[in-house]
Amino acid sequence: MKKSLLLITACTFLGCAEMQQIVDQLPQIGSILSNADIAKGLKEALNQGIDKQVTKLTQTDGFYKNEAVKILLPEELKKVDAKLRALGLSNLADEGLKVVNRAAEDAVKEGTPIFVDAVKQMTFTDAKNILLGDDSAATSYLQRITSTALYSKFNPIIKNSFAKVGAYKVWTNIITKNNSIPLITKINSDLTDYTTNKAMDGVLKMIAVEEKQIRTNLNSRS
Repeated sequence: MKKSLLLITACTFLGCAEMQQIVDQLPQIGSILSNADIAKGLKEALNQGIDKQVTKLTQTDGFYKNEAVKILLPEELKKVDAKLRALGLSNLADEGLKVVNRAAEDAVKEGTPIFVDAVKQMTFTDAKNILLGDDSAATSYLQRITSTALYSKFNPIIKNSFAKVGAYKVWTNIITKNNSIPLITKINSDLTDYTTNKAMDGVLKMIAVEEKQIRTNLNSRS
């Protein structure tokens, strides 16, 4: 049984063609492994990938210094950022960007249990579709199952985090300075919803990276 589980875990994220080769070579796989065994091996691999990537994002600079997921400013604030830098206020602009990413790092700490619950809910049909699906099948499943719960969890945490790291004070200062510039379009931007969605995108993007790594790199498979 232990060998069977290891076999499924090792094969969890293989592409369709490679998986079909294994099935062709091992026609007895259906008699060796039950549906429960297959699902259990996949869930174990998914949980390992989630833990590895989500943990990275919760660390200080997990978002801010990771160019793949770093949260940049929305379009209406990019002009503000550029004007602040042109006026010699780069430090203030940098701080405004940093506190947005700090809030995301804070929120993601609460994300792991939501993903774990999604994996627990997985049926055998879900597992089979992921196993034989494309390179992002597992990520797509998690996105479909967790998006509503993630938003509900992340949004209030980001609001609280903005208060904790002083984001509201920083952005009030930034917006006040922007609005004091002659002939400039005044803004009143609420970053909470924007940051919540970007934090969710970042988590799923890193899980997709892990999924691709497991599918294509033998050394990444448990």
